[in-house]
Amino acid sequence: MSHAFTISGFGDEISADPREQLAVLGSLGISHLDLRGAWDRNVLDLNDDDVARLRAMLAEAGARVATIASPIGKSDVTHDAAYEDRRLETAIRLADRFGTDLIRVFSFYHPTLDRAACRAEVIARLRRWASRAAEAGKMLLLENEVNLWGDTPERCADILSSVASASLRMTLDTGNFASIGVPSHDRAYPLLRPWLAHCQIKDVRAADHTIVVAGEGDGQIPEILAALVRDGYRGYLSLEPHLALAETARGFSGPELFGTAARALAALVEHAEA
Repeated sequence: MSHAFTISGFGDEISADPREQLAVLGSLGISHLDLRGAWDRNVLDLNDDDVARLRAMLAEAGARVATIASPIGKSDVTHDAAYEDRRLETAIRLADRFGTDLIRVFSFYHPTLDRAACRAEVIARLRRWASRAAEAGKMLLLENEVNLWGDTPERCADILSSVASASLRMTLDTGNFASIGVPSHDRAYPLLRPWLAHCQIKDVRAADHTIVVAGEGDGQIPEILAALVRDGYRGYLSLEPHLALAETARGFSGPELFGTAARALAALVEHAEA
């Protein structure tokens, strides 16, 4: 942890067992968990007993949930909107139970439509979510991702400026931009800074799409960190390394590779703050 940043981690990158997730995070000096999954189930599928068990583990470990790292919006925009509306209600309830106001969301696949044909629908759905989040006292974090409507900085800015809500902000995923050849610092950061409330850290070599530890790819992570320090950012750096597996709904690194990723990020943070 640093004075400028709070490092958090996607625990299911470490293990399906949340007790092991918290133990490894704690051994790395990380006390904030990005809750995407536990016991091989997505966060939105956790039942009341699961939540109670996990809350007890968090208390025992002296840790807390940073974000509800939901997959809301990772669905076809032509499908029934009510499905994702219901999932948002689940995420809000979970955020309340785990004491966080941050919920990650996405901007829809559109396999049968070009972007112009579904732009209005994408924005309408995210505007409705932002309104509901505002009622609930939550902040939605829009993540950029390949193949979704909001893949480039320009399209993310279009969504954010069109929705125009303090309850919809940006989580900049450095690796996802690198995977489509977009420089996270040189192109994405200046455009998205007005809405930036969160950062997800992974790194990718653009030439061959290989996922690597932070600082070894084209995600411009050192430059991003320096810019965040310069601009007075006080928020999470969410470690999502994907070093062993990267799938549509999840990624995995395992304890050893996650530790490698965490130590690499800590060194970059130390350098940026120096």
